[in-house]
Amino acid sequence: MSARQAASSGSDSDPRYANVDERKRKRMISNRESARRSRMRKQKQMEDLVNEVSKLQNENNQLMQGINVGQQRRMEMESANNVLRAQAVELTERLRSLNSVLQIVEDVSGLSMEIPEIPDPLLKPWQLPCSKMPIMASADMFQY
Repeated sequence: MSARQAASSGSDSDPRYANVDERKRKRMISNRESARRSRMRKQKQMEDLVNEVSKLQNENNQLMQGINVGQQRRMEMESANNVLRAQAVELTERLRSLNSVLQIVEDVSGLSMEIPEIPDPLLKPWQLPCSKMPIMASADMFQY
């Protein structure tokens, strides 16, 4: 090997190789910076996803609480409705009994009496047996 070849094989002395080394160094620095930015982006995305999961879990918990409250109210209304149905059946039976007493009084006394017709609550649940009687309800019945 000649002296000239030995001198050119080292990158420190040859300006051509110094330029290549500078480009490699710049590319390495650029790649490191790009990798750092990529890691930061991924970390930010992960934090955003964790925050979104937390927000959605809170929203889900609120919806579940609302559903539970709604189900509780529905059960209370069903219970109250069952009581009212039982009372309606009882009152209908009382009215039938009173009508039969009026019929007996009419037959015995010979006087003409007005005996109201009893609507069938199963066929027409919206038609109450005593439609002239006002329905009273308080506002606190419906507040929870």
